[in-house]
Amino acid sequence: MKEDLLHFIWRCDKLQGRPLTTSTSEHIVIKNPGTLNQYSGPDFFNAQIEVGGQLWAGNVEMHLKSSDWYAHHHETDINYNNVILHVVWEDDINVFRKDGTRIPTLELQSHISSSILSKYQELFQHFNPSFINCEKDFKHLPSFLVNNFLERLYVERLEQKSIFIFNLLKDFNNDWERVLFVMLMKNFGSKVNGEFFAERAMLMDFSKFRKTTGEILQIEGLLFGYLGLLAHEDCTDNYYKKLQAEYKYLAKKFNLDAPLRKPDFFGLRPANFPTIRISQFAQLYHRHRNLFSNMIKVNQLDEIYDIFKTEASPYWENHFTFGKVSKASKKKLSKNFIDLLIINTIIPIRFCYSKKVNVNWTDDLLSLISQLKPEKNTILTGFKNLGSTSENALESQAKIQLYNSYCTKNKCLHCNLGAHLLNRIT
Repeated sequence: MKEDLLHFIWRCDKLQGRPLTTSTSEHIVIKNPGTLNQYSGPDFFNAQIEVGGQLWAGNVEMHLKSSDWYAHHHETDINYNNVILHVVWEDDINVFRKDGTRIPTLELQSHISSSILSKYQELFQHFNPSFINCEKDFKHLPSFLVNNFLERLYVERLEQKSIFIFNLLKDFNNDWERVLFVMLMKNFGSKVNGEFFAERAMLMDFSKFRKTTGEILQIEGLLFGYLGLLAHEDCTDNYYKKLQAEYKYLAKKFNLDAPLRKPDFFGLRPANFPTIRISQFAQLYHRHRNLFSNMIKVNQLDEIYDIFKTEASPYWENHFTFGKVSKASKKKLSKNFIDLLIINTIIPIRFCYSKKVNVNWTDDLLSLISQLKPEKNTILTGFKNLGSTSENALESQAKIQLYNSYCTKNKCLHCNLGAHLLNRIT
C-alpha cells in the first residue's frame, strides 16, 4: 500500500456509493474531494465534507496510518489547522489538531476491494520494467488520451523552466536582455559546459559586456578570456595574441576576475568545442546588440532562423582549437543547433514574457514548437521501442517531461496515463 493509491481512490471518486463513517461512527458524505496539492501542506485543498450531518469546508490529509500525523509533526504545523478529515489506510491512533480538537478519521482498508489492490500491484509493482512501469500496456492507451496529455506535459515543462528564468529576472531587476544572455550562454555551452557558461554569465556585469559588442575582436577577447581560454602563454598565433591583449586590457579596465577553471573539451564533437561556440556567440551579439528586443518581435520560425544565422570568425574556418590547423570548413550555427536554442531558450523566455505582460501566447508557442523536429536521446528511443514515435519537438519534450517527472519517480497514479490504466480495470 502506498499513499498515491489513496490519493487516486479519493480524487477519482472510487468511494462513490459506499456507506462511509468516521472511526467514531459519524456518517460521511463527500460533497467535493478538493484539489490535489502537489507541494507541501495538506494533500487536498478546498474539500467539502459532510460529517454527522454538519457540512465542513477545508483540507484533507492522507496517511497510511493515523500515527503518521505525529510522525510528520503535523500537530505543530499551522498549515494543518484547517484539516477537516484525516483519510488513512489504518486508523491506529486518535489524532488531534494543535488546538486540541479531534480530527474526524476515515479508515479505507474496509472500503477498498482486493481487486483494486491486486490490479494496482499487477500494473505497477509486480515486475521489473526495462524502461517504465506501464510499458506492457503503453501501446494500448487511446491515442487521443496520450496526445492531450502530451500537450499538458509540455506546458508543465515550460512552467518548470520558467522558475529559473523568473529567478534570473528578479536577480537582474527585470533586465530581459541580461536574462536572455545568460540563457543563451548556458545553451551555447551544451550539456558539458552549460552550467559553467551560465555561472560565468551570471557573474559578468552585462553593461560592461555590451560596451564591447561594437568590435568583434573586443567581444571575442572578453568572452574567451573570461571563460578561461586565453591562459596559454606558449601559443604564438597572431589571432590568439590579439585576443589575449584585448582581454588583458578589458580585465584591467572592467576589473574582471579570472575563472577557477576553463571549459571542458572532453566528450564533445569538434563542432561543439567551446572555442567554436564562443566565437559564434560573439558574432551573434556583434550583429544584434538588442537581441531580446529583436527576438520578441518575430513570430515566424524563418524569422528566428534569420536572427541566429551566424558563423564563427574566419580564424576558425581552419581551426577547432587555438594553434592547431584543421581541414577548412565554415563554422555556421546548424539548423539542429538553432532548433535546440529555440526549444531550450527562445520558447521558454517568450512563455515567461507573455506571462509577465499578461498576454496569452500559449497556442502560438505550441504551434512554433510543433514545427520543429523531435530530439533524439535514450528516453525517446525507449518510448519509440514501445511503439510511440515522436512526430515533433512538442511530443519529444513532453515525453522527456513524462519520463523525468512521473515514470522515474513512480508517480504512476499522478499521471493521466497510469490513472487511465487503473480506471479501466476498476
